[in-house]
Amino acid sequence: MPPLGRLRATLWMSRAMSLGVLEPRPPGKRWLFPWCRPQVVGLGNPGLPGTRHSVGLAVLGQLAQRLGVADGWARDRHCAADLALAALGDAQLILLRPRRLMNANGRSVARAAELFGLTAEEVYLVHDELDKPLGKLALKLGGSSRGHNGVRSCITCLNSNAMPRLRVGIGRPTHPDTVQAHVLGCFSAAEQELLPPLLERATDLLLDHIRERSQRPPSGLAISGHVPA
Repeated sequence: MPPLGRLRATLWMSRAMSLGVLEPRPPGKRWLFPWCRPQVVGLGNPGLPGTRHSVGLAVLGQLAQRLGVADGWARDRHCAADLALAALGDAQLILLRPRRLMNANGRSVARAAELFGLTAEEVYLVHDELDKPLGKLALKLGGSSRGHNGVRSCITCLNSNAMPRLRVGIGRPTHPDTVQAHVLGCFSAAEQELLPPLLERATDLLLDHIRERSQRPPSGLAISGHVPA
């Protein structure tokens, strides 16, 4: 549990977010709540839950449920996103659901990072991955967008490619002309049976990596790599 002063400040911040009155920090200043990190972002399209392209939002929902904040989302007008704070040890995780479409959600991610004084290395992106079959996960530390428009938007808006990304496989269809329909389509009945254990493993992988990093001293840019499912 955080000290009483921190707890009160966190409660104030949650209320401020819910009222839409969270104000930007002054230029060059760290956010008043330095224990609030990292930020975990579920990439997807608002209003389109259950689609393959929004599987990052499904993982974030599972993470919020695991951390006991599934009912704690508050809309923040500065970020154009839904935010929730979740305790993890002595720290607070910032969970973010952008309200912008996938191609522009980097604006929400970068704005939240600015408000909380976070570096790109402290922003986890959770998103779908065409080049991995459904049920496979990989944690990549930095690197290119690999053609993912949501990740590209985040790289552009954060002016960095150092964000850790949890890539959730959705499989690539055989015919190239069906890729868009596949990505924007809903999971089939057979695929939906695979989702619950997949979301659990994705949540485990995220939390394990965040805990491990929190015990290490800060370093420079992350080194690209993969963690198998």
